[in-house]
Amino acid sequence: MTKPLISLLTLLALTACTAKQPASPPAEQAAEKPAVAVTTRAPDVAFVKVTTSAGSFTLRLDGRAAPLTVANFLKNVDSGFYTGTVFHRIIPGFMIQGGGYTEDFTLRETSQTVPNESGNGLANLRSTIAMARTGDPHSAGAQFFINVVNNVAGDPATANLDPVKHATQGRWGYTVFGLVTEGMDVVDLIAQYETDPNGPGGAPAPIIPVIIENMTRVQPE
Repeated sequence: MTKPLISLLTLLALTACTAKQPASPPAEQAAEKPAVAVTTRAPDVAFVKVTTSAGSFTLRLDGRAAPLTVANFLKNVDSGFYTGTVFHRIIPGFMIQGGGYTEDFTLRETSQTVPNESGNGLANLRSTIAMARTGDPHSAGAQFFINVVNNVAGDPATANLDPVKHATQGRWGYTVFGLVTEGMDVVDLIAQYETDPNGPGGAPAPIIPVIIENMTRVQPE
């Protein structure tokens, strides 16, 4: 089952959190998978429209900062992998997470993972999209999350999901690979959906499912 990674205080594995508990960083499925074999080059910039049952928003992906992550994400977009998946973990004041489970919380597995590309100059600021993972920094597969606040260093009220450089206490971060350019109001709306702790691993899942109906590449307007 999906397990959260680290708490804000201990940076150790914890049990699944609810919206009333300190927010834990987004977690991916824990099964071991081979590293992704990227056979196509990521474009420098790509735009993806995400259509959900709650509305639509548009992502701008940065293939220069996170080429492996963007190539993998676009592979999943082009194959239709995300169609029919849901946002299964919603924590107001933190993030919304999706892309890995169907409406009945059946895991939609990926066969490969992506090397961690955090520390690429992109921070986990509000409106950015990043990859979820387990405690293994190179375990990101398909699940992603969108930050609804600035989850960076300097604010004790939020998580720091960026990498930490330190001789003895350094750690990997969560790979940011783009941001929401249109429809952030839809993301904020999703973040306010009422939840129950009945999602994967006890995750706070919306009572009314938020389904990803389609993802497709689009041209910037």
